[in-house]
Order: sequence, then C-alpha cells, then structure tokens
Amino acid sequence: MNNRVKFSNRILSGVAAVALGITAVIGAPANGAMAQDAKAMDKSAVENIVRDYLLANPEILIEMQQALEAKQQEARQLSQAKTLEEQHDKIFNSENQMVIGNPDAEISIVEFFDYNCGFCKRALADMDKMVAENPDVKFIMKEFPVLGEGSLQASQVSMAIMHEYPELYAEFHRKLLGGAGQKDGQRALAVAGELGADVQKLKASMAHDKNTDALREVYALADGLGISGTPSYVIGDEVVFGAVGYANILPKVANIRQCGKTVC
Repeated sequence: MNNRVKFSNRILSGVAAVALGITAVIGAPANGAMAQDAKAMDKSAVENIVRDYLLANPEILIEMQQALEAKQQEARQLSQAKTLEEQHDKIFNSENQMVIGNPDAEISIVEFFDYNCGFCKRALADMDKMVAENPDVKFIMKEFPVLGEGSLQASQVSMAIMHEYPELYAEFHRKLLGGAGQKDGQRALAVAGELGADVQKLKASMAHDKNTDALREVYALADGLGISGTPSYVIGDEVVFGAVGYANILPKVANIRQCGKTVC
C-alpha cells in the first residue's frame, strides 16, 4: 500500500471517528427516536458517507495533506530555532570540530558530512572556492557518519587526526573525501599514513571515549536541527539541506555580511 493510499485511509478513519463522536453527542438527549437513529448509524455507514463525500470532493484530501505538511514544517522550524539558540556554542564553538579556512573568519558555515557521501564529495569544490575567495568565511566540520560502518570507521580516524595531528586535518579531509571508492577505517588510516601521521598513535586515539561523545553531540545537534542526510549546513540563522552549490551559498554569505542573517 503506497503512502498516498495510507494517508487517505487515515483521513477516512479519522473523519469517520469524528463523525461518530458527533453522532453520539447528537443522540445523547432523551429523545428515543433520535437516539435509536444515532445508534443505527454504525461506523461502517459513516465511513461510506465520508468516502462518498471525499470522492465527490477530492480536493479536500490535497488541502488536508498540505495543512499537515505545513504543520510539520512549522514544527521543524520551531525545533531548528530552539536548537540554534540553545545549542549555539556546540554548533559553532565545540571542541569536537575542526575548521577549514581562516580560523579567525567572522562568518561560519557549519557542514554536516559523511566520507561516503557522493554529494559531499561534489560539494568539496564549493567549500574550497568559498574559503579561497572569501577570507572572512570558514567551514566548521561536523562528523556525521550516516552511511554505514565504513563511514563510522572513517570518521573515527578523522577525529583521531583532529586530536593528534590538527595541522594535517584539512589535507586529510580533502584527500579522503575527494578520493575514489568506498571509505572505511583502513582507507582512512592509509591516507593518514601517506600524510606522515603515526598510524599506531591514531589507532590508540580512536579508542578514546571522547570520540564517542563527539559523535553523540553531533547526532543530537542534527536531530534538533532536523538534519538526517548529508551534506547539510548551518549558515548563520538558517539550516540548508543538500549540496546546493557555491552560487546558492554566496548570496546567503553576502546577506550575513550586510545584516547578520541569510535573508535581510
């Protein structure tokens, strides 16, 4: 059964339930004939009436679905606003993150990424162009492995690099994310070794509880911000989903320069 059919059935059942409730209330007064009529109008009969009405007026289903989607969108926006306000420091200033670009830049773009995300790989060039052409912009990297065990392993190596060899992080990130094929712990350690990192030291660092705590922090932030896929961004006061490209990010950055928000 597809989602639209399920949605229609839920509407039908819900409207029928409301109709039955109204019928019961109407039948409540001590009028014997009315009470008997209400009792006779069982659930099946009401559902048939509702079904016939909806078939004759199908636009109601569209209106109800639109209303539901609008309500859900409003709830997401409220959750995002609350998380942006209450978790501001964890989003922008956490110790569990690395910066690519000018660390003293005034404008921060927070990126939630996965090393096996093809769209993240595509967006890598957008990030490089942004920090190269806009010295007042920096990227804050949030490890958000959502594409399987390999991604989790790669993120653990990345966090070990962050703690043990922060000076190698940007080059490691670009080389691992920009490389071909699937990424996992073995692949990530190989890249780190090529850059001069001590692989055994990284393996020891990967076992620290601080890495698990860091991931929990990122997952909690993502949940509050309504982020479930990668890449996703926090740009100023806005959550942006997907690899939207340099051309779409730049105007938001320009507005932040002007008024402190992505939309002035």
